Amino acid sequence: MSAAEQFFDTNVLIYLFSGDSSKADRAEDILSKGGHIGVQVLNEFASIATRKLKMSHAEVREALKPIREVCTVTPLTEETHERGLQLAERYQLSIYDAMIAASALEARCKTLLSEDFQDGQVIDRTLRVRNPFVDRQ
Repeated sequence: MSAAEQFFDTNVLIYLFSGDSSKADRAEDILSKGGHIGVQVLNEFASIATRKLKMSHAEVREALKPIREVCTVTPLTEETHERGLQLAERYQLSIYDAMIAASALEARCKTLLSEDFQDGQVIDRTLRVRNPFVDRQ
């Protein structure tokens, strides 16, 4: 899978700063190859980083800078919002997860890397969810 075809969920970014070194290393490895993230992911990361990781706003901006350099940021538009609502209803997703899936579809990604969705799930016949932290040996 090429980096251009993958979309990262918020948990991949959060693991960069976790105490779990194997997940942090895995997150760093897959993010370093680039891909796509959405504005929803940036918002969720900022919220979690300030609340749970106790990062300052300046630290959040600094943490996101290299991620933005290697990833294409997909905007959250009205069309993305509407598609997200449809996905939430059809697949019984939370609104936030549905917006991330909608953004991945809008970016024409083939893979959504996430720990929060069902591994192997296919959304709208084109987007496959993969848990990047599962050992696939």
